[in-house]
Amino acid sequence: MIQRTLVPLGPPAAEGYFELVVVCNGCTDDTAAIARRIPGARVVELAEGSKPAALNIGDQVASLWPRLYLDADIRISAAAVLDVLDRLARGDVLAARPPFRYDFGGADPLVCSYYRARQRIRRKPVLWGAGVYALTEAGHSRFGSFPNLIGDDLFVDEQFDPDEKAVVDTEPAVVKTPNDITSLLAILRRSRRGTAEARPGVGSAGGTGTATALAVLRSVHGPKSAADTLAYIAFALAARWGARRRTVGWERDESSRSLG
Repeated sequence: MIQRTLVPLGPPAAEGYFELVVVCNGCTDDTAAIARRIPGARVVELAEGSKPAALNIGDQVASLWPRLYLDADIRISAAAVLDVLDRLARGDVLAARPPFRYDFGGADPLVCSYYRARQRIRRKPVLWGAGVYALTEAGHSRFGSFPNLIGDDLFVDEQFDPDEKAVVDTEPAVVKTPNDITSLLAILRRSRRGTAEARPGVGSAGGTGTATALAVLRSVHGPKSAADTLAYIAFALAARWGARRRTVGWERDESSRSLG
């Protein structure tokens, strides 16, 4: 999977268009070795399996601004990276991301229903949910270092007013969805816990559940979209209940972590 993510970014990094820093945290496989084969990639290995620690180590290694933060399982083109960095270089916003689309090919039909409903929700420009966002140096200075929170993208998003961030008109990043119900519920529970950490006042349920449910219901325009909405609400309720249970470790989707 790391090879799929890095191959499009290696050549422009090797040519000096941007830095490409890969922080392998807590890896027990050959991820680091694969990443080192990518021209232009600088690989750092961190024994601790911690995304916030990896983000902070990456900041220590990188030298250029603006800076884009990319999850290892998100596909993005070099052109989109450069478009986002160029947008921030204009200086009128502090944070930005590309648009994104879901790739739910090969997923369970109920998982597909959930993401079809989710992508119908119209949201204000936010940094979370895409697995990629970028910051100027001034934007990063709002918080200094990444705290030990699950939802780094939500935390970063809440540092900025709406007019300080932008969704750049460029090629969308591709977010591969889970393939099965168990994996989807795992990442939804993690997302709920991340929201509860970033917004302590909302409790373990997290999120804006009622508002989101209403937005999904308003998007219904026929039997198929109604069925998708029912699946979305069912998964959301199951994740809300599951997020209240104590969980050890980082819940993630293993079902889509392969080249396809």
